Amino acid sequence: MASGSTAAGLRVAVILPCYNEEAAIGATIAGFRAALPAAAIYVFDNNSGDRTVELATLAGAAVRREPMQGKGHVVRRMFADIEADIYVMADGDATYDAAAAPDMIQRLLDEHLDMVVGARASEVDAAYRRGHRFGNAVLTTILSRLFGRTFSDILSGYRVFSRRFVKSFPILSSGFEIETEISVHALELRMPVGEIVTRYGARLEGSASKLSTYRDGWRILRTILTLFRIERPVLYFGSIGAILGLVALVLAEPLILTYARTGLVPRFPTAVLATGLVIVAFLCFFTGLILDTVVRGRREVRRLAYLALPAVEG
Repeated sequence: MASGSTAAGLRVAVILPCYNEEAAIGATIAGFRAALPAAAIYVFDNNSGDRTVELATLAGAAVRREPMQGKGHVVRRMFADIEADIYVMADGDATYDAAAAPDMIQRLLDEHLDMVVGARASEVDAAYRRGHRFGNAVLTTILSRLFGRTFSDILSGYRVFSRRFVKSFPILSSGFEIETEISVHALELRMPVGEIVTRYGARLEGSASKLSTYRDGWRILRTILTLFRIERPVLYFGSIGAILGLVALVLAEPLILTYARTGLVPRFPTAVLATGLVIVAFLCFFTGLILDTVVRGRREVRRLAYLALPAVEG
């Protein structure tokens, strides 16, 4: 597919996932058209029931449709269908600062990065609800503890990608947890990434957030834990084994002391339970070791797929 070209000869594609954004999609497209006049702008509609498709078409964007409901499905389709050298992804709600896109692209090129995240800095309370701000901070901290490093805004939907990131990313998410999966993918493969603080504005009148603080927050947390289990099996299953071993030790302590004094085991069922917990603890530990070997192999395959694609050269 054709994409816009920059002065440096690079094709830039602005990709906008949308669901019921008739109030803001026109302004979003106009903002990116002004910031990146040579870029191709694509709107991927996700079963909108309003005039999103009509208004996006009138604004001059190329409109595609993704029938499977959920942002993860939309991003998967965008990454698969659009051909470009640089991808600028944002939401269609006009909350992200389109004027920051050229700086984000330049940062990607100057530092030879594969992703630049637009970390949100809201100017009004209405732009970034307290529940979302708190949840983002909690999830960012959890990700940092689990994976050793993180971004300051892991849930930002404003990102610039290189082609090799987009075409080597095996998307599994279906909903708003897609940003978390993107962040973990970059961290796990130790890709060169960066952040730029960008303005984040309030939604336009008539536009409503599709993100549920509690439902989607739980899904994002569950995604982090699932990715932790998949990517860090030794630590995940080892922690379970350590907890089971500690419980077994607590249960066995009085039995051991009684046996040392009397030579008897008065609570035989407790002894059986403690022994079973120790066995399960060892099984968890060895399960983690075995799965770690599998994960290393999978990670090597993903790394090779990533390296098979050329880096962006500005």
